[in-house]
Amino acid sequence: MKDVYVITGGTGGMGKATARLVGKKGTVLLADISEERLAETKAELADKGITDVHCLTVDITSPEQVEALVQKTASLGDFKALIHTAGLSPTMADSKRITEVNLVGTGQLLDGFLPIAAKGSTAVCISSMSGHMVPKEGPYTELLKKPLLPDVVEKLERFTQGDSGAAYSLSKLGVILLVEDQAWDWGQKGARIVSLSPGTINTPMGRQEASKQPQMELMLKRTPLGREGEPAEMASVIEFLVSNKASYITGTDILVDGGTVANMPNHS
Repeated sequence: MKDVYVITGGTGGMGKATARLVGKKGTVLLADISEERLAETKAELADKGITDVHCLTVDITSPEQVEALVQKTASLGDFKALIHTAGLSPTMADSKRITEVNLVGTGQLLDGFLPIAAKGSTAVCISSMSGHMVPKEGPYTELLKKPLLPDVVEKLERFTQGDSGAAYSLSKLGVILLVEDQAWDWGQKGARIVSLSPGTINTPMGRQEASKQPQMELMLKRTPLGREGEPAEMASVIEFLVSNKASYITGTDILVDGGTVANMPNHS
């Protein structure tokens, strides 16, 4: 049986860069909301010699579509990794939709894939350095760990006040907390779960945010390495995290931000 690497947000900059690496090791299953972009990405990967690629149109906020993704994964081979890059940034949607996709969607994916996780399986959930800019302990902490509660989006609106930037930061903190919280359950299957928090990355989504948010430029000026990260740099860390070389890393977040968070004025 072949190892299957599932990549949500598979048509984005980070998803594609990761597919180019893990596609050399096994079967790739790309999940994204756009059928058209999936077809284009599959063709792009084929041009790079990555040919064992399957696609599925998935809205991660739909439990039925997530279940279809899990079933498709199981039908293709052994579940090796869930690489969850799908998400919405602050300029892409309102606060409720951002919470729904980034937090609830992540909860549904982890809930769906846990039953097929086995020894050697790994989930890598993409968070963000923004998740490090919110106090980890707050009145929202326990709520963020329970994304499948029926009214979680409404309850979190009390803290985001309809601000999409606040919803983004809280939802990404939620991803970090979920990974910590669920490490035990994944560990019982011999599986691992980690989050990765990128800084400012040179992707279409990253460029969109930079063009519409002046504070992005300020963060870049405060980045010790003095530049944006590249999708390939994120992909190489993901490739390591889903490999056996990272076999003792679980329940933690890996911050890959060029030193931005360490150099923020309010960082202690």
